[in-house]
Parts: sequence; C-alpha cells; structure tokens
Amino acid sequence: MEVRWTDKSLVDLNRLHAFLRPTNPQAAARVVRSLIAAAKRLEQFPQLGTALPEFAPRNVRRLIVADYEMRYELKDDALFILRVWRAREDR
Repeated sequence: MEVRWTDKSLVDLNRLHAFLRPTNPQAAARVVRSLIAAAKRLEQFPQLGTALPEFAPRNVRRLIVADYEMRYELKDDALFILRVWRAREDR
C-alpha cells in the first residue's frame, strides 16, 4: 500500500519541528523521524490505527505515536496521512 502525505500533514510536520527545534533540535528531528517511521509501518499494517466511526463511510483512522496523533484515510490501494499533531494540542 502506498503512503501519501497530504499538504496539510506536511505543514503539520514542519510546524511540530519548528516548535521543538529552538529548545531541543535533536528531539525535533527525533519526533519527525518517528512520525515518518510510523507512516512507513502503516504500509504493511494499514489497519493498525483505531477506526474513527464519526467519519463513516470514509475509512479514517487514528494512530498514536508517543505524544502525537496521526490521522489517516484508507482509499483503494493508497493510504493518505491527513493530519498530525501533539495529543495535548487543543484541536
């Protein structure tokens, strides 16, 4: 299954990195790497995340990666990373 990052999810990754970088550049890079690695795991295990029934009939799921939430959608033979944010953020 092919993983595709939406424009919004890429903006989210950049925003998270920019927020963490001034205080801890190594942590900023580590967080981004772990989120990218989680998305790669979804290639093999697309059902890994929890289904979010409020988006039905779309197949939108949530994956928790440490302190971060990744939302993604399964469509045909592609997986779209929709958004990424820190779980403590007020969304």
